[in-house]
Amino acid sequence: MGECVGAVYSGACERNELGQPIGEALPDWSAALAPPHTALDGRFCRLVPLNPSMHSRDLFEAFALDQEGRNWTYLPHGPFLEFSIFEKWMAAICRQGDMQFYAIVDRQTDRAVGIASYLRIKPKAGSIEVGHLVFSPLLQRRSAATEAMYLMMRRAFIELGYRRYEWKCDVLNEASRKAATRLGFRFEGLFRQANVYKGRDRDTAWFSILDREWRALEPAYEEWLADVESSPEGQQKEPLNKIIKRHVAALGS
Repeated sequence: MGECVGAVYSGACERNELGQPIGEALPDWSAALAPPHTALDGRFCRLVPLNPSMHSRDLFEAFALDQEGRNWTYLPHGPFLEFSIFEKWMAAICRQGDMQFYAIVDRQTDRAVGIASYLRIKPKAGSIEVGHLVFSPLLQRRSAATEAMYLMMRRAFIELGYRRYEWKCDVLNEASRKAATRLGFRFEGLFRQANVYKGRDRDTAWFSILDREWRALEPAYEEWLADVESSPEGQQKEPLNKIIKRHVAALGS
């Protein structure tokens, strides 16, 4: 194993018999598993397969609390002012076979308050993305929002054996960029003019977490969630990003 340094890459690499730098050999790698579309249970929330007949009304009412429609600015769909149109959209996304949508259900109220999905699911490469996140005001800045992201990460890395977990957003979506960083994702770069939506150009920011980084993130999440659960008012004792930095430093990740 040697060191490869170039204009866009600096890190450890191997060399073939021609002296060319090549990627690390993975003799023990086997493809990850396709995610089962089953519930994920947490302390503050449950993620259940999105079901239009069960969740449309709860979600429509929860999203309507965002009266300015800020949740939808950086998404290719919405806002939805009529329930019938929203219900049809819900049915349409549930039919997309290459994505796996979940309703995020608040355990205290047993009502759906947000949506999340797995997409770009590539078991052979061990890569999967989380996206199509729509968090209503009832979920934003709540412990359940953080836990929902943790539960999806944990399934991908621990249960299914993925080696790469992706997050992408419009580079102008400051809230999404900050959320990714807080959750432990690392910024990878910018795809310029990557998409057109709502008649606008989109440059896409790419973030990821790798399996070797998850070793520090999992105990950090568990510590944060336990602290929030034990707090009389359900408040964090220490910001998640600080706990993550502490665990990363301890493992030398």
